[in-house]
Amino acid sequence: MKTIGLIGGMSWESSLEYYRIVNQAMKEKLGGLHSARCVLYSVDFAEIEEAQRAGDWRGAADRLTDAARALERAGAECVVLCTNTMHKVAGEIQAGVRIPLLHIADAAGNAVRAAGMRTVGLLGTRFTMDEDFISRPLTEKFGLRILLPEPVERDIVHDVIFRELCLGIIRPESRNRYVEIIGGLARRGAEGVILGCTEIELLIRAQDTPIPLFPTTRLHALAAVDFALS
Repeated sequence: MKTIGLIGGMSWESSLEYYRIVNQAMKEKLGGLHSARCVLYSVDFAEIEEAQRAGDWRGAADRLTDAARALERAGAECVVLCTNTMHKVAGEIQAGVRIPLLHIADAAGNAVRAAGMRTVGLLGTRFTMDEDFISRPLTEKFGLRILLPEPVERDIVHDVIFRELCLGIIRPESRNRYVEIIGGLARRGAEGVILGCTEIELLIRAQDTPIPLFPTTRLHALAAVDFALS
């Protein structure tokens, strides 16, 4: 079994899900008392979020690269960046270490293609929806067509993430609004929807909507388990 390196804390609520999923999946695959060999480096999200708001992506990349190097020194054999948004600097992080970074878009893209879909919606932070660091690999590598919520809906999705989910707040009215937005994407042709923020899975579950969902936290964590057992 290889050792998984997790960069968490963005937010810790979703990082907790990564830890739970990798260990549950490892036990399911190997049985008995097995759990995952993993190393977790948890950053202070307030510092990362401040860098995001200031547009200091270089500074954020430096912090996360330092975290990846610490994981490598600790024996990790891959890096799992437990956030969609900070994959904006995935290239810089990968360049700073010798071990592979398992990209979250690859985990999502593989799942969508395995489901036989070509057109999917994408929910995430404003950075993830407005920029192409997640949608571009999904389009170029997996041949997917990506649909985004309308601009006003993107504001709602982003605000719920930062003002509620990252603080551990789960509100039924926010779940209902997300379900409405997902329904709108389906009416525009989305065959499924990628939950492209690791906190969204704290709010939206498969039973909340008839539209197939692709939860990136779970898919990314399971990809890490597959790597560890490869």
